[in-house]
Amino acid sequence: MILRTLFTVMLACASLAAHAFDVGQLMGELAQFKGGRARFVETRHATLLDAPVVSSGELRFAPPDRLEKETLKPRRESLVLDKNTLTVEQGGRSMTWHVGGRPEAMAFIESVRSTLAGNRAQLEKYYRLELQGSEKDWKLILLPANAEVQALVTRITVGGRGREVRRIEYSQADGDRVELAIEPLSGE
Repeated sequence: MILRTLFTVMLACASLAAHAFDVGQLMGELAQFKGGRARFVETRHATLLDAPVVSSGELRFAPPDRLEKETLKPRRESLVLDKNTLTVEQGGRSMTWHVGGRPEAMAFIESVRSTLAGNRAQLEKYYRLELQGSEKDWKLILLPANAEVQALVTRITVGGRGREVRRIEYSQADGDRVELAIEPLSGE
């Protein structure tokens, strides 16, 4: 009787482990996202400032490699990442950089772009991935895999529900922290 009960418990545990939510499943879900728009609120906590700096606006993503961030408050600014070209517009000025040759810039970019696209291979070029939670409420922790990236960021935590990324938090090596709250716009 005890042996049969123990065997039943072992089978139940094995069944649960087989159905555990893992990084592969999350990336598969995120890869189904066809792009869209979302509102964001970004809160920067800087050790040199007395109070956090808050900005807000709209994000747009067109998989696999176009990401736009339009800040509306406190002042207008536009960042457009198209493949490996970053264009920043602010105060009537526009600047463009090719960021593909800068590993530390690409690591930061891919933390967002590759997560949204469900591109695990690209994420693993720069980070070790750890997943917590379930399909309904998950946290993907990105830990820098090399010294160049570690010099800038200690960890990135991406949280969401299903195939929606809802928050991103960057813990920087200098002690600063950035939190990005994301609210998908209806019908997107």
